[in-house]
Amino acid sequence: MTSAGLAANLAADAAAYRAVERIYHSYLTGLILMLASRAGAPRAAEVVFRTFRRQQLARFLPGLKKLGLDRLPHAVACAQYHYLSNQVGGVKVEYVHESDTKAWVRYPPPRWIWSGTAICGIPSEVSRAMLRGWHANNGVVLGNPRLGFVCTGQTVDGQPGLEGYYKEWDRDLAPEERLQFSPGERCPPFRADLAPRLPANTWPEERLQKVLRNYAMEYITSIVPETINVLGPEEGGHLAGAAARLVGMHTFDEVAAMLGGVEAGAVGFANAFARLARGQDDDAELQVEGSGAIVRQTSWRLMAEREALSPAVFDAWNELWVGAALAHDRFMRVEVTERRDRGDSCWCWKFG
Repeated sequence: MTSAGLAANLAADAAAYRAVERIYHSYLTGLILMLASRAGAPRAAEVVFRTFRRQQLARFLPGLKKLGLDRLPHAVACAQYHYLSNQVGGVKVEYVHESDTKAWVRYPPPRWIWSGTAICGIPSEVSRAMLRGWHANNGVVLGNPRLGFVCTGQTVDGQPGLEGYYKEWDRDLAPEERLQFSPGERCPPFRADLAPRLPANTWPEERLQKVLRNYAMEYITSIVPETINVLGPEEGGHLAGAAARLVGMHTFDEVAAMLGGVEAGAVGFANAFARLARGQDDDAELQVEGSGAIVRQTSWRLMAEREALSPAVFDAWNELWVGAALAHDRFMRVEVTERRDRGDSCWCWKFG
């Protein structure tokens, strides 16, 4: 391949990564809004708590080592972890070191997770559930019962950012003390020149593009199964699928533009669908049949880590592409003809 061809191929991959990130980022926000408005704030908060706790248990300790933070004082390591890992994920974030036993992390507006006007529909307890799920459990995972998190502000409550600090007390904390609230305190000013930085040689641009994609995908890996675990396959599957269809419809124009356009008809959509699947590292293969097309894949990287999934998880997720297809051509048919979670050798979609 020529250098020009290689550059074009990398550009195409980057476009697919960006489009995948956009789809899943929107689905995360949309699903939480759907849960808060249809299932109620307490159950939405429980789904969010479980989502962030699962993420924390799976990613926190390996992330500390990967970022080279595992030998720092615990309060500092935790705050730097949130600063660096969220920054890599495209999240606006700040970090302030106050002492080896007290370090701040602040997420100024606009909040990544509540993009645009979505923040207006997020109850306070849903925001708190994120902190309960992750920040309050870092001390437990580190084996340090003296470490807790103090939240001093939440954007959803009208304050200028979600902020707080990790603190190591001189005594063990009770479980209910691991997350505390102190709205009268304010995070000191952020100085970028004093903040930690990622080594450029280990985080090249291509790797960062994939990290942005993975960051959004991992939330969906967690939240869709947790929605169905909390609400059950009937209600949870319905709400997760309804949110997916709406997001698929409402992001399709933007996604198509990111991909450089999608040709009209079923074949044009199937091409885009296969490209997005490959942008998620799935082995999608396209077969054109007249005015229609078939896409087959044996992998489903999004849920590869999850075992014993309810069929409702696939049904809900698939509504993303049904919604996108409706936005592309409302007369086009999308049919799932084979499913690996039902014993077939692959997943197969027919577009016509």
